[in-house]
Amino acid sequence: MDLQPKCHEKIRRLMERGVEISNPLTIDIGDDVEIDRISGKGVRIYPGCRIYGATTVISAGCQIGYEAPVTMDGCQLAEDVELRGGFFSKSVFLEKSGMGSGAHVREGCLIEEQAGGAHCVGLKQTILFPFVTLGSLINFCDCLMSGGTDRRNHSEVGSAYIHFNFTPDGDKATPSLIGDVPRGVMLNQPPIFLGGQGGMVGPCQIGFGNVAAAGSILREDYPEEGRLIFCAPPARSFKIRRRPAAYPDFKSIVEKNILYLANLKALAAWYEGVRKPFFERREFGALIFAEALELIARACRERLERLRQMAHKAGQAAPAGSDAARFRHELEASLPEVALLLETRAPGDDVAQAREEFLGLIFDVAGAASWSYLDTIRNLSRETAAFGVSWLAGLVGFYCRHAAAAVPCLELFQSSNAKMDTRNG
Repeated sequence: MDLQPKCHEKIRRLMERGVEISNPLTIDIGDDVEIDRISGKGVRIYPGCRIYGATTVISAGCQIGYEAPVTMDGCQLAEDVELRGGFFSKSVFLEKSGMGSGAHVREGCLIEEQAGGAHCVGLKQTILFPFVTLGSLINFCDCLMSGGTDRRNHSEVGSAYIHFNFTPDGDKATPSLIGDVPRGVMLNQPPIFLGGQGGMVGPCQIGFGNVAAAGSILREDYPEEGRLIFCAPPARSFKIRRRPAAYPDFKSIVEKNILYLANLKALAAWYEGVRKPFFERREFGALIFAEALELIARACRERLERLRQMAHKAGQAAPAGSDAARFRHELEASLPEVALLLETRAPGDDVAQAREEFLGLIFDVAGAASWSYLDTIRNLSRETAAFGVSWLAGLVGFYCRHAAAAVPCLELFQSSNAKMDTRNG
């Protein structure tokens, strides 16, 4: 009887294709892994690594497990990704992104080009735009962060930072928007800096160019831009009676969730309209693009389900017959309509026209120069980028307005949308 593991044949075939595996007897390759989705060009898998998942993709130049063993399950890696050690599940890593040893990256993470973190970083349902850098010993789940222009001018989160994404009432309707999608994708915004040994109580909104001093715990929104934020600890301790499931800021929490969802829809539109051709030029690009787009769709479903759970719990806790109870039950009943809106409702002619104008301009530039995605975006003129921002900001406003119409009690921050539209020209 053959006692050799079934994976040995896959490892042998990978080595024949050119994958560098210095100690093959220490590697475990799952039965469901399609080795034709692992490039033979410059890929190195260090001892002790485990690779599972039918959707796994490993592109040219990837380095896996240099600092410590890696367990990877159902992840998609573009070119030159470095996963130096830890656990990685159902997430997408784009070109030259990476994580240090001890990372714990769970499902729903999209780490774009040249973004990543140092050692012992915990992520789940996290989206990092290009160049965003996380320090060490960080927990940064349920948020989207953008800002910055390149590796020398990037948004950063200092070491020992926490995004507080789990409430005392057991909710995770806490997604924080650090920067935004319409302007963040243009790679021309000032970076955001969140100082080390600090934290943020989700859901929060943070504007571009803001700097949070080390040790600051952000408990409110800072949408204004270019601010130094210093949150001193309380001068003295205190205690007050706590009422479980009170949700004093319930409307604000709902509004921020809807805004986050609208930004996810804008990101999906950006991938479909702008990023797809760049993916298709690359080895395994079509596979990675499809998984990235599906990841964004799953992120929308995750946010809607978390919002539904919170609305149900809050409705049960509110005094019967009160305005609070009415609104919370109304929200729960309206969420299927909101979900249908996000899945099927097409934006108006004005948004569609802005999209076509921008796509025409961007592909004239990209087609003539055959640049990479990052080079193409960073070389857009200010006027062209403004067309793109107008398109995506229009999408965000469209979904926010129609979500508000689906939930009549929800007055969805009309003034803040107007301000964003003004800023984006």
